[in-house]
Amino acid sequence: MNLPQVNSESLGLKDKTQTKKPPLYKVVLLNDDYTPMDFVVLILKKIFNFDDLLAHNIMMKIHNEGRADCGIFVKEIAETKSFEVNNLAQTNEHPLKSIIEPCEE
Repeated sequence: MNLPQVNSESLGLKDKTQTKKPPLYKVVLLNDDYTPMDFVVLILKKIFNFDDLLAHNIMMKIHNEGRADCGIFVKEIAETKSFEVNNLAQTNEHPLKSIIEPCEE
């Protein structure tokens, strides 16, 4: 018994399916005058998995420039990391804040 040949054209489908990449968001830490620098370094290491040197350099950028990007993620992960930063800071009674912003493409 011969079965008919089925391909994407016979089904009215295009050969290549175009998938769109999800939009990306950056997590930004904002400077304040009260959170200890060591705590910011701890946050950067614990939540963003930076090593000591990179965490220190980013902390200094936050201190000197008022803010620094800490990573680029899909929206759900960016929101989770930002929540973790804000929650850990609040739990330890520090005013440190993070926000997420859409990445410019």
